[in-house]
Order: sequence, then structure tokens, then C-alpha cells
Amino acid sequence: MKSFFPVLAVLAGYLIGSLSFAVIVSRVMGLSDPRTFGSKNPGATNVLRSGSKVAAILTLLLDAAKGWLPVVLVKWYGQAYGLADGTMALVGLAAFLGHVFPVFFKFAGGKGVATALGVLLGFSGWLGLATALIWLLVALTFRYSSLASITAAVLAPVVYVLADGGLWIMSKSVALGVAVMALFLLYRHAENVNRLIKGTESSLGKKAALVAHGPVHGHVKHGHRHPPHVDSAPNNSGEHL
Repeated sequence: MKSFFPVLAVLAGYLIGSLSFAVIVSRVMGLSDPRTFGSKNPGATNVLRSGSKVAAILTLLLDAAKGWLPVVLVKWYGQAYGLADGTMALVGLAAFLGHVFPVFFKFAGGKGVATALGVLLGFSGWLGLATALIWLLVALTFRYSSLASITAAVLAPVVYVLADGGLWIMSKSVALGVAVMALFLLYRHAENVNRLIKGTESSLGKKAALVAHGPVHGHVKHGHRHPPHVDSAPNNSGEHL
């Protein structure tokens, strides 16, 4: 029976990751579906365009939590069921892929930055903190959220390997899991990379201007709040969550 526990754990991680909280939170709070406006990306940044900071913050925290929770459950309780570091790494990767390709939402998910951060926090609080600080430093310095996400993704496996024997004892399985997530994040940011190279990527300041563009419709119709007007032109917002 124990041979099935790793499979069940990975499946559970994927299903938890498939919960698209951008869509769920928006529905519960009576907001428009984030897949229908702005960048159409079901992430915290696009939820913010609905005009609700509370909904965006909840989405961000819940997306991170769904990456963290399955990892720490295996980390804390998995040994009794024969679940080692390899399973923990697979569960974290499954939660991340669940966010990117959610079975409950026709496999159309977000880019996975917040969920990946949650997974890293589950592997090691120090690793998650270091990655978050890298993101923050790059974002504040260059004002590109996509560049911050790409840089943090690339450096996360490097930090994990270099800090071996200091803040943690490196697991090859976890290192591989972190590296695979980094590759997926780079793939999901391919369009952002092209815009960064061309110099057409919008900065954090410009993103805020896009949200504020046009009149904000605060009226309520049929119990739903409508998002602020967003141009129908191609989105260069650097959406990444």
C-alpha cells in the first residue's frame, strides 16, 4: 500500500495547485472573471485590474499557500508513509504545474510565480525568503516585474546549490525540482523576454497607469462589479503572477 502513497501525494499536490484562486476569489467577491479582461491571465496582477486590492492580495496569498501547503505536509508527515525528499520535490512541482495547467479550468492557468514562491518556502523558508528578496531588489531597481520574476527564477536553483551546508543540506531531488520550475517560468515568460529585448515591456509604473486608464465604472449591475476600462490592444503589461 505504501507504494501508492507517493502517487497519491503527487496527485493531491496537482489538484490543490489546480485551484485557480484568481477565478475563485473573483467569483466569491462578485467581480468579473479575470480571464475576460486585461491580460486575461488568472493571476493576482490581473485581479487588481478589477479595482479590488483586497481580492488581489487574497489571490496572491492563496496562490502562494497552495504551493506551500502540499510541500510542508509531505515534509512534516511524509516519513511515516515512506515519503522522502524525492516525493516532496515532485509534490511541489505538481502543485506548480497544477497552477499553470489547472484541470478544473481547462488547463489554462497563470504563469506560476506566486505558487513557485510558495513551493520554495515549503522546501526551505530561507530559500523562499532569498528568492523573494531577489525579486524585490530587481523590481525596485529596474521597475520590470517580469524581469524580476525571470531573474529570481534563474537564481533560485543557484542559491539553493551554493548555500548547501550552510542554511540547509542540499537534496538533489529538490535541486532538480527547483531547476525544472525555473525552466517552466522562463518558458511562460517568453513573450516578456522578447518585449524586454525590444524595449517595449511596460514598467511597474506604466502598469499602474494602465489600470487607471479611462473612467472607473463603480456601478453595480446584476450583482457584479465591472472592472476598470482596459484597452483591447495587445497587452504589454509584464503580467507574471
